[in-house]
Amino acid sequence: MRRSGDSGSTWRIGVLFSQSGVTADIERTQFHGTLLAIEEINAAGGVNGHLIEPVALDPASEPARFRALAERLLDDERVEVIAGCYMSSTRKAVLPLLERRNGLLLYPTLYEGFECSRNAVYTGAAPNQNGRQLADYLVGHYGARIYMVGSDYIFPHEANRIMRDLIAQRAGKILAEKYVPLDAVGKDFTAIMRDIRRKQPDVVFSTVVGQATTHLYHAYAEAGFDPVRMPIASLTTTEVEIDAMGVAAATGHLTAAPYFESLDSEANRRFVTSYRRRFGEGERTNASCEAAYFQMHLLAQALARAGGMETERVRTALLGLEYDAPQGRVRVDPDNHHTYLWPRVGRVGADGRFDIVAAADRAVKPDPYRINHDVSGASGEPKPWPAEV
Repeated sequence: MRRSGDSGSTWRIGVLFSQSGVTADIERTQFHGTLLAIEEINAAGGVNGHLIEPVALDPASEPARFRALAERLLDDERVEVIAGCYMSSTRKAVLPLLERRNGLLLYPTLYEGFECSRNAVYTGAAPNQNGRQLADYLVGHYGARIYMVGSDYIFPHEANRIMRDLIAQRAGKILAEKYVPLDAVGKDFTAIMRDIRRKQPDVVFSTVVGQATTHLYHAYAEAGFDPVRMPIASLTTTEVEIDAMGVAAATGHLTAAPYFESLDSEANRRFVTSYRRRFGEGERTNASCEAAYFQMHLLAQALARAGGMETERVRTALLGLEYDAPQGRVRVDPDNHHTYLWPRVGRVGADGRFDIVAAADRAVKPDPYRINHDVSGASGEPKPWPAEV
């Protein structure tokens, strides 16, 4: 029998973030964000007198291992809620199992959209919360001739498909679309840099993830390209990747995300201070880490409301909940299990921090199935997006 929250027992949560493999650097921060939130919740007395107990396993950035360990968590560890996954290939490996067993996934990573499972709550950005805003900024400030480079798996292919549509709606042009292996190294980008030099785009749009990101930015710098004229723009390059590649290779490039460590707010200052105190002064937060953190606080609210760990009760309790996250007040949308978030565009400064150059003035309703990424706001939803900050 699964634990249901009897007095004095712990409420066990499965945690699946890689501590090894090609995406370990970013997933480790998601793991840390999760642990920090759980420790804060437990330090405040837990939930209805019950402490939250994380059951953490290392899936090593491999989709098949994610699935096997999710099955172990459900069957052997008897958990009903799993927080985890970074790459879409790992989410898609885990989600059918949770749907069949009626478990619940808390997924704290931006993704390509076009999914809505009753067995998942998505706390990372949907495409209308980062891609549309990035396209607006790029076309308005650099131009609409785009060169695409991505890792060869689900998310980059789908994110590039969406960006193609966004650029076409803005009368732009995609000059090329290239893919490299997940474990790409410097030589995998050599021919791409030559092609970029020939085609002379306005922007290089990157959906490269994991350790390969460092090799992309180094190849760009070694080719002598100028980010002032032709930046790399990304949805996935965060403070973690900047630390890995070094400030010199990162300066001047752009990322769109709901959260940056450099946000100037009291909630974010508390978060960053607590994170560094717990995991080391040199550690940095990022959007995926922040989502992993705030979704645990949302879960704690849901557990208090539900009074137990049963999936149906927790899911019902989560929908509509709000939390003052470091990025701003977020809300789980009952319509689609995604989260209202705060789109922003940041440019890497000489200090390695993101200078926020554009920002929404309110949280944006998630729309994972938006096919026509409306430029004019004709959908009826206000367009909360200034040209720049």
